[in-house]
Amino acid sequence: MPRPVTVRRRRKKPAGQYHHGDLRRALVEEAVRTIRSHGVEQLTLRTIGERLGVSRTALYRHFSDKQALLAAVSTEGFRTLRLALSTAWEQHGRGRPGFEAMAVAYVRFAVTHPAHYRVMFGRFLESAAGNADLQGEATAAFDVLMDALVTQQDAGIVRRDEPRLQARFIWAAVHGTAMLAIDGQLGGDEDGEALNAYAIERLRRAIDAES
Repeated sequence: MPRPVTVRRRRKKPAGQYHHGDLRRALVEEAVRTIRSHGVEQLTLRTIGERLGVSRTALYRHFSDKQALLAAVSTEGFRTLRLALSTAWEQHGRGRPGFEAMAVAYVRFAVTHPAHYRVMFGRFLESAAGNADLQGEATAAFDVLMDALVTQQDAGIVRRDEPRLQARFIWAAVHGTAMLAIDGQLGGDEDGEALNAYAIERLRRAIDAES
């Protein structure tokens, strides 16, 4: 008689663990989830590896330490922010409408991606100087604002102040709204929409060419 065939079922990994595919992508996504739930301070490579069910060897093939992982999260954040700002500027016809749409897109990005935002601007990275990808994306995101201002200066819409200083002035105001929003400091204005609308109107008056 033929011997009965024994069917061995594979043990399923717990939900949320890494199965196959792009491990680097999975590590960044798990890092973002951890930061959003527990804060940057609780993030460790060991914890991320355990949650995904991967070995230390596999981890270190992609990220040498926590700083490298945070740099990847920050780089992704600046890339996403850059695209959001560029899209807002172009889709709303550039000029005043596009500029105001950029301010809305900035705060919306922070509220939608608070984990990224905290890493990008929270000084959790010991040094970003040696990371070309991060430096490139951070500079490119700021240049979207700079280019929008110069375009408006050339069109006689805004004051011809030094563009970089003018951009930092605007960034400081919108960044403040974004931080208050993600820290839950705005009461019923959870997404910062009311404060952002007011800030945009005041900023417009401050930089208007006719003011």
